[in-house]
Amino acid sequence: MYYIGYDIGSSSVKAALVEAETGKKVIVLNEPQNEMEILSIHPDWAEQDPEIWWQYICTATKRAIREANIDASKIQGIGISYQMHGLVIVDEAGNALRNSIIWCDSRAVEIGNKAFAEIGEEKCMEHLLNSPGNFTASKLKWVKENEPEVYKKIAKYMLPGDYIALKLTGEVTTTKNGLSEGMLWDYKENKVADWLLDYYGIDQSLTPQIVENFTNQGVVTEQASAASGLPAGIPIVYRAGDQPNNALSLNVLNPGEVAATGGTSGVFYAVSEMSSGKSTRVNNFVHVNYELETPRIGKLLNINGAGIQYRWLRNNMGNESYEAMNEKASNVEVGSDGVVVIPFGNGAERMFNNKNIGTHFLNLNLNIHNSAHLFRASLEGIAFSFVYGMECLKDDNATINVIRAGNDNLFRSEIFSNTVATLIGHEIEIYNTTGAVGAARAVGLKDGDYSKFGANVSDNDHVMTFLPLHNAAPYEAAYKKWKQELELILTTK
Repeated sequence: MYYIGYDIGSSSVKAALVEAETGKKVIVLNEPQNEMEILSIHPDWAEQDPEIWWQYICTATKRAIREANIDASKIQGIGISYQMHGLVIVDEAGNALRNSIIWCDSRAVEIGNKAFAEIGEEKCMEHLLNSPGNFTASKLKWVKENEPEVYKKIAKYMLPGDYIALKLTGEVTTTKNGLSEGMLWDYKENKVADWLLDYYGIDQSLTPQIVENFTNQGVVTEQASAASGLPAGIPIVYRAGDQPNNALSLNVLNPGEVAATGGTSGVFYAVSEMSSGKSTRVNNFVHVNYELETPRIGKLLNINGAGIQYRWLRNNMGNESYEAMNEKASNVEVGSDGVVVIPFGNGAERMFNNKNIGTHFLNLNLNIHNSAHLFRASLEGIAFSFVYGMECLKDDNATINVIRAGNDNLFRSEIFSNTVATLIGHEIEIYNTTGAVGAARAVGLKDGDYSKFGANVSDNDHVMTFLPLHNAAPYEAAYKKWKQELELILTTK
């Protein structure tokens, strides 16, 4: 028997089949096999058509069943992971009314800032554990203000994973996880933050029904079965945003454990008990194993401009493979002979209180520097942004005992991983797992056996551990220089 998991990213949709009993991976693939387009018709806007996600879910599912050569009737359940903070709005028939306003879209920054000022920091931090910020609720307010004719047609708002659940089951539901990502969960009252909807003038009836994680959240319809190849009647059991799900995938479930992601964006996600921090640079979300009696909060430090910076260099400097770029970079000394890359060219950055400072290439000497210097400086700049982010997390009272990361994207680079491990002074355990695999395995957590789940991760997936290097001095010097350049830029923004 098998479970299937999906990870709806902004670059691609990933699908994974795992053995139900052992959690062993059977197949992992992604659609499209290049990258999905992000539409940006205005500066700092980012949108995707939700129907495209569904089409790729269907294509990936059929491919996975065919290429794994399994009997589809033996798939017993579905787990869904998805890009966080996006807004999808649908009409009474469940059709999307406009493109999704996705996570890296910055149009609602001022709406959230105004709400934070007018509602008050004390209430927001006590009840939401966050500022309303540039999240789903603020994006919905933007639609109300700027597209009133669209707003009038809304039957429900939802997160990207909720939309895929709707396509599979025909039911409109969401989760506490999703509402917390949208800044719509009141931790103190343990219910929807209807007072924020009221402040924004949004009808409370637009909020979907809430379903719990690790339970039957609806079953696949005949129509969805015909489109996707999944058996009709099997349940969605699990749904979570990509960062809480990535933490689950890495067996990061308890206070002191930290998950790291080095994809298009970069993330540290530290599990804590109910937050005692007050920083507006760090976000707090319902973790997948959150219970009222034993609250588990994910303290998320996000870096929008991470892997996208390295991808931009690849796409615009000869389209070399990342492996070839890493090899060239390894021939340059730590510090990149003075070249500094500030890698924040992907929208407003939460850890800079929603400032959009852009990407900067600094100190280029046209007589001595070449593409290898840019590659190394880019990897170092992204690594330094992770180190800076870790400082923000520690300032917000996060406890750091162990860091785990997936064996993909930036963490494949020794330059990147060694730089981060050396400067933060912690080992980084690398696991060969993905969000889609984690979502598939999570289907088995209906039984609540987190110990068995964690053992499956350790037994199947551990690859290696990066240790802090003994000679940290050159890394510390390079980071100090990078931070000085960053802070100079911040004073001008």
